[in-house]
Amino acid sequence: MTASSEPARGAGVPTRAGRGGPAAKTSAAAAFALVFGVAALISVLTVILSWFGLILGIIGVILGIVGLKMAGRPGVTGRGVAIGGLVLSALAVLIGLAFAAGITTALNDEGAVDRIQREVDDLRDRLDN
Repeated sequence: MTASSEPARGAGVPTRAGRGGPAAKTSAAAAFALVFGVAALISVLTVILSWFGLILGIIGVILGIVGLKMAGRPGVTGRGVAIGGLVLSALAVLIGLAFAAGITTALNDEGAVDRIQREVDDLRDRLDN
């Protein structure tokens, strides 16, 4: 078989909505927003890495907004992906801020710190017995 008798690459592959133009591409910013949103939510929910998840969430929100704007261009898709990334990132930011506020409040309240210290001491005494 010669090169001239082989079908061209991409021949017969359906394009967006059956039109003859090139296939639409998903916005890279939208895809990264989704990736950052998932990573941020997982990080925030581990509590130990909530500060890292908060940073990832902020980056994800920015990328989600950029992805939404890029999805409005002709030949670019990814609006749903950008919205998903934006929602997950915003949720991660809200949970991260709630954890940070709760930890800050607990550490600044001397009574709460004393109660936690007593609980830790009680648990140590129970483990020793």
